[in-house]
Amino acid sequence: MIFETHAHYDDEKFDEDRVELLSHLLRENNIGNIVNVGATFRGCKDSIKLAEEYDNVYAAIGIHPEEIDEINEDVINWLRENSSNPKVVAIGEIGLDYYWVKESEQRAKQRLWFDRQMDLALEVNLPVIIHSRDAAEDTLNTIIRYNTQGLKGIVHCYSYSKEIAMEYVKMGWYIGVGGVVTFKNGRKLVETVEAIPIENIVLETDCPYMAPVPHRGERNSSIYLSHVAEKIAELKGLTVKEVEDITYENALRVYTKSKRK
Repeated sequence: MIFETHAHYDDEKFDEDRVELLSHLLRENNIGNIVNVGATFRGCKDSIKLAEEYDNVYAAIGIHPEEIDEINEDVINWLRENSSNPKVVAIGEIGLDYYWVKESEQRAKQRLWFDRQMDLALEVNLPVIIHSRDAAEDTLNTIIRYNTQGLKGIVHCYSYSKEIAMEYVKMGWYIGVGGVVTFKNGRKLVETVEAIPIENIVLETDCPYMAPVPHRGERNSSIYLSHVAEKIAELKGLTVKEVEDITYENALRVYTKSKRK
């Protein structure tokens, strides 16, 4: 079975077939556990709702850096209270996204709430799911800081160099690999997958976005993770089953066994 570590089945693009997918279609297509990841406050609530409705669905709760205008201490308190739900397995997705944000004040605001949610993850003893775009140095420096306190997690939708990826691997973090590894312009991710140990890779879709080849441009779903596993197997010289089994265990480790004692 494949462990889907990052999905957004609360998205409206799944309104027509969400029940069919989560109740039986995904499992029939070799998908085991699924982590539905919050990005907005509403998305966090919807993720918990889905996790409570379906046995194999779990939730991550956190506010995406592009959504920080909706975050305040009341939201932090809500995240704290709901982190004790047994179906909540991570704080995320949180992080930095400088792609559209050029003003130093807005970037500083992102860093403030990134730190605040990292602090929360330490407090409630949960791993984190990191979103990072055009913010390689600030993201790495933040994670180095919190790693010394025992915080672990996944760098989701990894887009930086293999050298930076190795820094995360040295700290015991995990790299989220999805459809981009199958793209013609996904060379950096291909080089990263080739360079890092399979024991530090987890599979993800970010669905409904980032569908792999041969479904690029379509609505993505966890069913298409088979194409990601096949590409990783090709790059690592492994069988597809080995990739599925190892990445499944990796995901279990980060979401359950890696919690600090």
